[in-house]
Amino acid sequence: MTYSPPLEIFDRPTTPLIITRSFPGRYDSLASIGDFVRGMSEKAGLDTFAVYTVEMAVDEACSNIIEHAYQGEDVGPISCTCKISNDGLTIILEDEGRPFDPKTVAPPDLTSSLEDRPTHGLGLHFIRQWMDEVRYEFQPGRGNRLTLYKKRPPAIKKNNTRKR
Repeated sequence: MTYSPPLEIFDRPTTPLIITRSFPGRYDSLASIGDFVRGMSEKAGLDTFAVYTVEMAVDEACSNIIEHAYQGEDVGPISCTCKISNDGLTIILEDEGRPFDPKTVAPPDLTSSLEDRPTHGLGLHFIRQWMDEVRYEFQPGRGNRLTLYKKRPPAIKKNNTRKR
């Protein structure tokens, strides 16, 4: 029996695909943001687990924007740009809220007992674990920019078939 992978993993874009959408900074926007990111992750050729972790990382980052940068709902928008390139998916989240540098947050102590751990504060840890790169910058007059990057698996050559 010859194994033939799905055709969509052969056809990787040679020029980047970039789509930006703006969402209201509300918790009820998280589902729409997730749908957008999930669709772009799938289009980028990420596997099912990677699609899920990217969606979770973006959900956590957007929740942090609403809670910490805006300090509440309906204060400002969340801009989400997805860029699919030959090597992966880049997601840029921008907001006009208070600056926050994730480098100032120490890694959580995962060795302490569950009872001694805080109930919040693991989101940034998970974002760092799930994504291949995480970069933050504050742009005076423009706001916060969080860039998340996820590598895609290598493309399979069209003439490569494997026997099972």
